[in-house]
Amino acid sequence: MPKPRKRPIGAAGPDKKGPSGKRTKTGNPDETSAKMENSSPQKTSATNSCGKNPSSHWLMKSEPESRLEKGVDVKFGIEDLKAQPNQTACWDGVRNYQARNFLRAMKLEEEAFFYHSNCKEPGITGLMKIVKEAYPDHTQFEKKSPHYDPSSKKDNPKWSMVDVQFVRMMKRFIPLAELKTHHKAHKAIGGPLKDMALFTCQRLSVQPLTQEEFNFILSLEEKEAS
Repeated sequence: MPKPRKRPIGAAGPDKKGPSGKRTKTGNPDETSAKMENSSPQKTSATNSCGKNPSSHWLMKSEPESRLEKGVDVKFGIEDLKAQPNQTACWDGVRNYQARNFLRAMKLEEEAFFYHSNCKEPGITGLMKIVKEAYPDHTQFEKKSPHYDPSSKKDNPKWSMVDVQFVRMMKRFIPLAELKTHHKAHKAIGGPLKDMALFTCQRLSVQPLTQEEFNFILSLEEKEAS
């Protein structure tokens, strides 16, 4: 992505992100950051337990608060995206195979929620769209990058990224706590968020959403916080 970097969220600790490498707060089991997603040795496809493919809606995590990783600040919140030229940036730093595969499955113009992770109040803060489909993540080859991967080769790169563009802020911030309340209720009585990956695959920084999940979350904008 354009410098400064952003970090996506993937799967690392319980919730991390980062186009520049996001991390998750170890204290919050419901959060994971992209960049710090563990590069699990077992490659998983975008159609396994967390995959609701084909999906055309996504949730992507990034850290809005400063955190140094190998001397580099991996902070990248929605305000950082808005400040980029054309409000566009690459979503680099994902180092989890399943999250990477979700990036590779994304298509132009698909929408994603921008989720603030690893912060005082995690949650969904805005909407963005995919403006460039998956291509090699340059940070895997940069030795000074927190996301450098010496095992990845330029003729066969392991890691991919997409370009995203800011669409709009949510009409109101949708906190993780509110989403969790709906998830628990929907698990008990049925509802759109009963199987939401944010809770069933919480370590992933890039997650698919069903149309029903996406629509339900959008509907929360119009309601007072529960």
